Formats: sequence, structure tokens, C-alpha cells
Amino acid sequence: MHLRQSITIPAILLSLCLATSAARADGPVPIAAKGSWRLIFEDSFDGPELDREKWTTCYWWNKDGCTNLGNAELQWYRPENVTMSEGLLRLTARRQKAKGIEDRTFDYTSGIVTTGRDYDELPRPSRVRFRYGHVEVKAKVPAGKGLWAAIWLLPETRKSRPEIDIMEVLGDSSSTLRMHYHYLDAASEKKSVGKDVETSDLTANWHVYSLTWDADKIIWYLDGKEVWRHTDVPTISSEEMYLLLNLAVGGEWAGAPSKTTKFPSAYLVDYVRIWQRDDG
Repeated sequence: MHLRQSITIPAILLSLCLATSAARADGPVPIAAKGSWRLIFEDSFDGPELDREKWTTCYWWNKDGCTNLGNAELQWYRPENVTMSEGLLRLTARRQKAKGIEDRTFDYTSGIVTTGRDYDELPRPSRVRFRYGHVEVKAKVPAGKGLWAAIWLLPETRKSRPEIDIMEVLGDSSSTLRMHYHYLDAASEKKSVGKDVETSDLTANWHVYSLTWDADKIIWYLDGKEVWRHTDVPTISSEEMYLLLNLAVGGEWAGAPSKTTKFPSAYLVDYVRIWQRDDG
């Protein structure tokens, strides 16, 4: 989902660290990553509504909604499209007109959640940010041309790079798992690497998407199995980053929805977990 320091843990993250210290022995552990891990963030979406201490429902440029014009996306993200029921987070795309930036009319609405911050919150740090760790998300993505589900990381600096795309699935080619890493090289030139992995139809079942980010490597996993790694150490980000999950509609990459694309369509999330190494 491309957009054109030392660790400082905010108060909520400190409390999460303390509350989940027992997770080293008794709590959830990564299904993929080896080693000793400390759970620093978890949401299983069991409550009646989204926990706004953990999540916001737009990019940091939120002004009564938001979109990503850099990708020429067709949706306007709205908080109403982010709901919870039956222990699941639902990011729902609808064929629905909405007034957005500069009085533009968008033909679709959809949902996004991030552990970042809203425009009005910019003096404060992101809700949850981290440098290095392991991210795990259990999710079910929707089918249909023009639907673009993603899990990704952006830097605390609010710049567009580095960006780590943990998962991207296009609804009309849903047997392909797409992963990318966008960064600046030593000369501050924009660079990108990526890999497409052919799979079974990812829209047919639930899957666990995960990523280990260390100082010397980034590893991508599907259902606990490694599918790609990046080991060019000088290019690996050491910046604090925050997490995003979203369902885009259209854009230069996904293309416009077709007549057969079903609306509403929902991107379902069972849980989100983030760990950091606790092995000394």
C-alpha cells in the first residue's frame, strides 16, 4: 500500500508491556518466529466498539475522513465503515458517494485502522510504535476486482519511506500474496523490492500474515511458513514505525471495480499482535 530513533514507548504501550509481561510464559506466542518474545500489543476485537486508545480510523491527515490520492484510490475512508461484531474487526467497502477533500465526490467508502494518530493529534506520538519486532494478523480478505486489502508499516516521521508491506491482496488475483519494501538508499534515492508468491485463493479462508523485522533482516510469513526475506542490511529501516490495516477501492494498481464486484465487501480481522524480542 504505497504512499507517495531510539525506541520511545508511549504510556499506553508501557501499560501494555507491564500487563502482558506474563505473556512470556502464558500468553500467545508467534506461530512463525523463533526465540523469546515479549508481547507489547494485542487486540482481539472482543468489545462492542473499536478501542480508540489503540486505533485511529484514518491516516494522520484525517479531516473528517481521508484517502490516498497518491495511488489515485477511489474510496473515502470513514469511521462508520469500521465496525466490530462477533469478535471480529470489519473494514467494509461500500458503493456509496461521499464528499471528501476539496469537495471531491468519491463513489466508494471504506475502512482503515492504524496505530498512528489523527491530524489533530500530531503533537503527540503514535498510539503504538516500535522499532524491530514481530507482527501477526489473522485475517480474511474479500474477493472482487478493485478491492485491495493490505497490512503495512509506516515511519513515525510521517514520511512515505521506509514502508514495509506485510501483505497486499488484490481481489481479482487473490491467489497471489504480494509483499514489498520501499526505502531510501544511501543517496536518498527511492528504491523498492518485492515478491509475489502464488498461493491458494486467499479469499476462501482465514490466514495468518506475519513479519519479523530485525536489524539485519526482514522475513515475511504466510500461516507460519516463511515466504520471503530481505537481508540487505544497510537498507533495513531502524526507524520507529506504526501499523496500518485497510481496504482500498480502485487505484492505479488495483483498477476500478467491475460490474461483478460485490458491495458491501468486508475485510475481516480476528486479531492483531505485536511482539519484541526478549532474549537478551
